[in-house]
Amino acid sequence: LLKKKGIKLIKLKTDKNNFFDLKFVLKQAYLLGCRNLLVEGGKTLTDTFFKKKLLDWKNEIIKSNSKILFVNNDQEISSPDIVDQASSQTEKTVEMRTLNRQRKLLAKIDQAINKIKNDTYGYCEETGEPIGIKRLVARPIATLSIEAQEKHERNEKIFADS
Repeated sequence: LLKKKGIKLIKLKTDKNNFFDLKFVLKQAYLLGCRNLLVEGGKTLTDTFFKKKLLDWKNEIIKSNSKILFVNNDQEISSPDIVDQASSQTEKTVEMRTLNRQRKLLAKIDQAINKIKNDTYGYCEETGEPIGIKRLVARPIATLSIEAQEKHERNEKIFADS
């Protein structure tokens, strides 16, 4: 009956943990000409995928920040050579900027994880429309749809030019 209506059922292969690669599935669906995809448990599936992706990203950032903090040595700052001191100070400034950016990114990741818990993840904060899987795969912390983001950037540019 489904085949007569043009609906094709595809059984997906999973790994030993019963997970599958969402990027692979979306690519295969696209190659098959599929423009609509209905997945049993789809909301749970995508939420789980993005939560894992966000948590992995968060852990990676925390791990890299720990390395920066532990590797940090202050020997050059007390060096009698003024060039070594300046170089060391510049390096520390760059490290602090990086840590600050990553701190802000961690906050955005936490916000995205909270949105998953609150069932508001994947919806544009400005329009309420779905953001879109492709955009979320590329930028899991996106809070605006592409159209809303472009509008925001145009307004920002106009304001900056004034």
